[in-house]
Amino acid sequence: MSGTRRTDEGHGRLGSKLSGLAVALGCVLFLGGFAWGAVVYQPYTVPTDSMSPTIASGDRVLAERIDGSEVRRGDVVVFKQSTWGNMPMVKRVVAVGGDTVACCTQDKLTVNGKKIEEPYLPKGSAAESSTIPSIEVPKDRLFLLGDERSGSLDSTAHLTEAGNGTVPRSAVNARVDAVAWPMNGMLGRPTGFEKLGGVSDPGPLRLVLTAIVAGAVLVLGGAAYGPIANRSARRRGRTGAGERALAG
Repeated sequence: MSGTRRTDEGHGRLGSKLSGLAVALGCVLFLGGFAWGAVVYQPYTVPTDSMSPTIASGDRVLAERIDGSEVRRGDVVVFKQSTWGNMPMVKRVVAVGGDTVACCTQDKLTVNGKKIEEPYLPKGSAAESSTIPSIEVPKDRLFLLGDERSGSLDSTAHLTEAGNGTVPRSAVNARVDAVAWPMNGMLGRPTGFEKLGGVSDPGPLRLVLTAIVAGAVLVLGGAAYGPIANRSARRRGRTGAGERALAG
């Protein structure tokens, strides 16, 4: 009789310990994921359709905080340039320092003489609404275009300024990884630029989200498991006591 009671109590204590461990680990993952994301990422609301259809007006994006030296061709970046209005803007990098960019050759943007496939452009639209003369991008500067070429105030609107419409790498604050609202997910990789060299890898957003989701599951599961385990132990105890009474 006492042996059975001790066994049931042991099951109950084990269930409580496992429940507490799951909740504690879940809290670490959940809160740690949010803290990690807050350190690495900055949310922005995009006010115009200049990056449509990749990013539409009113979309909320998550941008990884990076140094301008990490920017590569094809990246969608958040930057601030005084001659462009000195407010955060979102554009796509199509050429970096040392590149020669022009448009258009057979309706394609060219970088260093290579035609660039741009599947992110609106269907049926041209690579550029006006001619871009052959421009050599100065060292440590970037040439940027909106994906909606016909309505984007990008480098083509500043060609007469110093640097031929380019901005310094130091103007970049972050690189957009995903559209958080509406939940369109991660941006597609700009594979058209791979022929010119490597393109950027996504930031740790998927790992951040995995940690948050796993933490939430552990917290909810652990919180539910403890009471269930204790209830099962009590039920086994009552069943055992009833069987002994009948046997007596």
